[in-house]
Amino acid sequence: MSLGAISGTAYTQIASRADHSLRIAPLRLELAPGKVIDTFAYSGTVPGRVLRLREGSKVSIDIRNDTDVDDIVHWHGLYLPSQSDGAMEEGSPMVARGGTQRYEFVAKPAGTRWYHSHNMAGTDLSRSLYAGMYGFLIVEPSNDPGRHDQEVLLAAHHWEGSWVSMQDIRRGPPPDNGLEVMYASASFNDKMLGYGEPVRVREGQRVLFRLVNASATENVRLALPGHRLTVIALDGNRVPSPQSVDVLFLAPAERADVIVEMNRPGVWIFGEVSDDERKKGLGIVVEYANQGGEPQWTAAPNSAWDYTLFGPNDRPVPAPDERVELLFEKVPGGRGGYNRWTINGKSWPNTNPLFSTERGKRYRLVMTNKSGDNHPVHLHRHTFEITKVGDKPTAGVMKDTVNMTRFSTVEIDFVADDPGLTLLHCHHQDHQDEGFMGMMTYL
Repeated sequence: MSLGAISGTAYTQIASRADHSLRIAPLRLELAPGKVIDTFAYSGTVPGRVLRLREGSKVSIDIRNDTDVDDIVHWHGLYLPSQSDGAMEEGSPMVARGGTQRYEFVAKPAGTRWYHSHNMAGTDLSRSLYAGMYGFLIVEPSNDPGRHDQEVLLAAHHWEGSWVSMQDIRRGPPPDNGLEVMYASASFNDKMLGYGEPVRVREGQRVLFRLVNASATENVRLALPGHRLTVIALDGNRVPSPQSVDVLFLAPAERADVIVEMNRPGVWIFGEVSDDERKKGLGIVVEYANQGGEPQWTAAPNSAWDYTLFGPNDRPVPAPDERVELLFEKVPGGRGGYNRWTINGKSWPNTNPLFSTERGKRYRLVMTNKSGDNHPVHLHRHTFEITKVGDKPTAGVMKDTVNMTRFSTVEIDFVADDPGLTLLHCHHQDHQDEGFMGMMTYL
């Protein structure tokens, strides 16, 4: 639930120097020796440079587009007016090829946010979130308590995607499924596991890991053997009941702030639970001071992930003013064809408008995933409260993206307090491109 509409406008006339600037351009990225890929990125790095903003401050950011297509940057998790949000469907202007676009907005709310391309990729697996166009945006609170000794920012990403007919391999969805994306490599930030600098720590430290799943389509499950991960925030928002877990689950676009007590000296691998995914490169070495040897990995214990771990199940939530039912379904593309996704039986743009709201009212979205796929559902420009997962009630867990597991139901509440066109979509790039989008409007 946002604190209110934030004034701000997207500008095309550049009159003075901006506070920050980003350049969209091609990049040859070396993930490991001999593993070089051609991609697109912000200002020559993956992730793009970290943008640190003070909560409540007004900021201006220039975006220069030095690619061969128009593009757009979405400020994920911020309270912005529609024209500044960075989604063309809401009316935000594209950054024209060869041009510069300025965005000005007030930085709210505090927490781990991020920015990324919100362009359509379609069948091109070199564009938008398949590429390296993403970065951390940290909104620092006005009274930061600083309860950690070290901060580490890690963005998980998958690379070298290809379209695959699942019928042609032995595992996967039923035979009537359409094309899916599979990847040859993965990384934390710009390096595969075993390459680049390790995370260097000292015994006794409290290390804050800010983690984002910047993959276009893949979930990640992360563990650090011998250590517990204390989740203090999800999607940048403090959880009411911090919990220590063995395995952290993040769907695309989800973030987590976790505190790790460094109390097991050695050289460890912080990485994906799946052996296959670590072999692709999804991991990083964590090295204690004065320790040496080969990095160690031990299998993580079986661990269920559930948002209700982080919120009370006995705290009542306010009754909504209105309930909105949303049903998500797949129209399989068949062998060699692309799937299509529907919300209440329609695909984008025929979902427009999905539903309408009145300012100040509380709405409950009752969402049903009637498919065998996961869907990280993202609501732009608002923060919502998870109120029910399956048959489990909960309260106080505030997010902007909620992962719906296969054949599941989730209920979320939000207050309509940021007027303007508001996009709701699956954050799987292929699902979004194949019709899984709808527009919330204000009356």
